[in-house]
Amino acid sequence: VAGAITAHPDAPRTIVAFGDSYFSGYGVEPDQSFPAQLDRALRRRGHNARVVNQGVPGEIIRDGLKRVDAALAEKPDLVIIELGANDGERRLDPAASAADLDRMIARIRAAHVKVLLCGAKAPDAFGEAYRASFEPIFSAVAAKHRVPLYPFILDGVARNADLIQSDGEHPNAQGIAVMVDRMMPSVERVLAKTGPR
Repeated sequence: VAGAITAHPDAPRTIVAFGDSYFSGYGVEPDQSFPAQLDRALRRRGHNARVVNQGVPGEIIRDGLKRVDAALAEKPDLVIIELGANDGERRLDPAASAADLDRMIARIRAAHVKVLLCGAKAPDAFGEAYRASFEPIFSAVAAKHRVPLYPFILDGVARNADLIQSDGEHPNAQGIAVMVDRMMPSVERVLAKTGPR
């Protein structure tokens, strides 16, 4: 077709790390944030990819829903959604959080963009009943949209004092490295399913 532009087959994959303080780099140097470390790790493994940091501290799922267009403006191949921890910490209605997450993923998928969803946990102090109603929303929404689920963003890091900052919650640079290492297989599986740009 005259005037058509064909992307180079080696065009970099764009990944948007769309989340809260766990992605933004809270308490660490910018080059030690999860997106920055994931970007370097992917390149070390031979992937031509760039990771865009769209982490905003304190955000709940509803806040993320309001800025989905900013993620899609990056023309991403993959959006990693890491939101929900603050919903759990604020003891928000799980049904409302699930509905917002559902709408968020529907909008991203409608743009033909891959999604990797990260799960979150509610604080133990809120009791088993709340945890049992909140934590399954991630697997339910992932199943509905047939997107992969990374069950817990702090897998291998939570409750390990060597990997957590002095606030007792946020990972330090070493903890973020563990997060990247553990999530890498999931990221690579999704990238393997993305078509040419």
